Amino acid sequence: MTKPTTEIRPFRVGTLKLEIHPSSAAAGAAAAGNVAESLQKMSNHATSLGVIFATGVSQLFTLDALTSTPGLPWERVCGFHLDEYVGLSADHPASFRRYLRGNLTQLVSMKEFFEIDGTAADLDLMCREYASRLRSCDPQLCLLGIGENGHLAFNDPGEADFEDPRDMKIVTLDPVCRQQQLEEGWFKSFEEVPEHALTLTIPTILRVPKLIVSVPGRRKAQIVRQMLEAPMTTACPATILRTHPDATVYLDQESAAELDSALLSNGNDQAER
Repeated sequence: MTKPTTEIRPFRVGTLKLEIHPSSAAAGAAAAGNVAESLQKMSNHATSLGVIFATGVSQLFTLDALTSTPGLPWERVCGFHLDEYVGLSADHPASFRRYLRGNLTQLVSMKEFFEIDGTAADLDLMCREYASRLRSCDPQLCLLGIGENGHLAFNDPGEADFEDPRDMKIVTLDPVCRQQQLEEGWFKSFEEVPEHALTLTIPTILRVPKLIVSVPGRRKAQIVRQMLEAPMTTACPATILRTHPDATVYLDQESAAELDSALLSNGNDQAER
């Protein structure tokens, strides 16, 4: 198991880059620094910068540091988000639209930001139109988290498809995912957590050239280990990140707590499982 440290510990599993930071705030700041550097580089050769943003507790430190960084080319950013609950109004405390307004879009002035409307009358049409906008903007950067069941966006194990032909779809949330939303304080009871959501699919996420993944907290320790050690299947959707050519995962001491020393010391030579 990992030992407390004040140092940054980088390692690799497959093509996946990882860093362990001394705290969740430090990990979030490092992730934000990577995003900021990427935006600056992208702005040197593009007038429109497509970026997909994640939500949830895992992103709070990252977004706080990012929106506090001066001089970023927000006026060129065409923003999207990963997922949204079906049937939840934009003013509900758990709405991802509300989350992103409070933690991102009301703090910086973007060129455009496209919200996922989980209350649309025709959800299939909404998915197609959102996917079309996404392809038009051709995102080059995606911020991610990982769920306690290993989900990416709302692609839970029972819904994840590594070869999904769709860019976006309606999914049924599994009990582990719904319980996580309750435990993180977004809802007052399990029954209040919606059973369905809209999500970008895994192939859509993997098409993005650069992924920046924030995974803080003790509740994520078990799934972080599974992500790195389990067979690459939809039983743990996050295992597919080991194939991405440019993905970096930012951990803190708590989320890295179940990683053994052999994995950390030999990570650079780790063979793909």
